[in-house]
Amino acid sequence: MTGTPTLDDVRRTRPAQDPGVVRLLQEWAPTRRWYPAKTDPRRPTSSGVIDLTDPQGAATVQVHLLSLPDGATLQVPVTLHTSPPPDLLTPHDVAVLGTVDGTTVVDGCSDPAFLRAWLAAATGPAPTPGTSDPAAPSSPLSGARVVSGEQSNTSVMLPGHSPPGILKVFRVLGSGPNPDIEIPLALSAFWDGVPAPLSWIAADWAAPHGPGHLGVLSRLVPDAHDGFALACDHARRGTHLDDLAVDLGATTAHMHRALRTALPVTRGSDHPQVVAALRTRAQNALEVVPELEPRRAGIERVLSATADLDLPPVQRVHGDYHLGQVLHSPGGWTVLDFEGEPQASPAERTRPDLALRDLAGMLRSFDYAQAVGEGQDPTWVGRARADLLRGYQDVTGDPVEPRTLRALELDKALYEVVYEARNRPAWVPIPLQGVDRILEAA
Repeated sequence: MTGTPTLDDVRRTRPAQDPGVVRLLQEWAPTRRWYPAKTDPRRPTSSGVIDLTDPQGAATVQVHLLSLPDGATLQVPVTLHTSPPPDLLTPHDVAVLGTVDGTTVVDGCSDPAFLRAWLAAATGPAPTPGTSDPAAPSSPLSGARVVSGEQSNTSVMLPGHSPPGILKVFRVLGSGPNPDIEIPLALSAFWDGVPAPLSWIAADWAAPHGPGHLGVLSRLVPDAHDGFALACDHARRGTHLDDLAVDLGATTAHMHRALRTALPVTRGSDHPQVVAALRTRAQNALEVVPELEPRRAGIERVLSATADLDLPPVQRVHGDYHLGQVLHSPGGWTVLDFEGEPQASPAERTRPDLALRDLAGMLRSFDYAQAVGEGQDPTWVGRARADLLRGYQDVTGDPVEPRTLRALELDKALYEVVYEARNRPAWVPIPLQGVDRILEAA
C-alpha cells in the first residue's frame, strides 16, 4: 500500500447550469461548521460542477465547487431527487437543503447515492472500491454513518466496505497531492500507526488551480475511541491519563521518525526562516485579537529567547497535531488527518518544519480537554503534559529544548486565539489562559 497518490485519472469540471441550485448552496454552505469564512459577509461564487454517476441511478450526483472571497475553492457535493429522497444517513431536516423547481437538493455526504457514486469513481492502490468477500456484509454501505463533530472536513464511516473504511470529503481544496493522502500512503510502508489510504478521487478545476484531490477512503481503525473524547472523559472523572499520555508521546516520536524515513528533507534548520515565521504569526495575532495587546512584551520575550538557539533540522510534520487527530484502540494510538492547520495555505501545510511543533500542539490540546471536559483537578493538565514529554523523550533519547518548545507552544496558542475569535468566540478564554501560563513560565 505504498507509492505516490496519482493525479492522472482526474474528473473534469463543467460550468454550473442551474442557478437555483447554486443560490441554494450559496445560502446553505456558510451555515455549516466546515465553512472556513464565517465572518466574511460576501457570498461564495460558483466555479464549476463535477458530475459523478450513481450506479443505481437513484439520484443525480453533483460535486459543486465554490470560490470563496479569499480565493480558496470549497467542495459541496449534493444529490438531486425528482421524488422524495429515500433513507438518508442523517435526519431529513438536516440532510435536505431545499427544493429547486420541484427537485429536492440533498447534502451528498448524507445520501447513499453520493457514496455509491464516489466509490464507483475512485481510484487507488486498493482492490476495486466496494468489493466484498463472502464474510463481509452484502453492501459496502451497510452501517454507514456520518461522523459528527468535525469542522474542516466531512467523514463517513463505512464499516460494511471490504476492508472497512472511512471516507473523508475534503471541503477546502488545494492543487497537487493532498497531504492527507500523500503522507499516510508514504508512512504506511514504514509504520503501522497510520491508516493506509485505500482509494481517492482527483479532479481538475479552473486554472490556476488543480488538479487536486477531492477525498480519500482510508482503512477504518476497529474498536477505536476518539482521543479528545477519551481525554475529556478522563478530565471529567478526575482520572489521570498516565500510561495513555506516555504511550501517546512515544507514538508521536515514532511518527516523526517514520516521517523522516518516508519523506526525507535535505535541508538544515532554516533557523532565520523559522524564527521569522514565529514573529509574523505573532504579529498577525496581535493585529486580529485586541485582547493580546497587553501581552505583547511577554510574547516578544519568549520569541527573542529563540534567537541564539541551535535548532534541529526541519522535516515533514503532521502540522495540526492534537487529541482530535488521534484514535486509541486495543492496538494503541493511531494518527489521522495530515492536512495541516485549517487556516494555513497549501504551501504552509506541506512546508518542512520543526518536529517539536507537533509536540507543542498536543501539549496545548490538554488544556482544551480539561476545559471541555469541565475537569476540576488543577494537577490534571500538568501531569498529562509531563507524561507526554516523558514518552516522547524515552523514544528519541534526547531531552526537549525547553525554550524552543515554549516558543512553539506559544505560537500554537496564539493561532488558537485567532481561530476561536473567528469561529467560537466563547472559547477564546481557553487558549488565552494558555498564553498567560506560557508567558508566566518564561
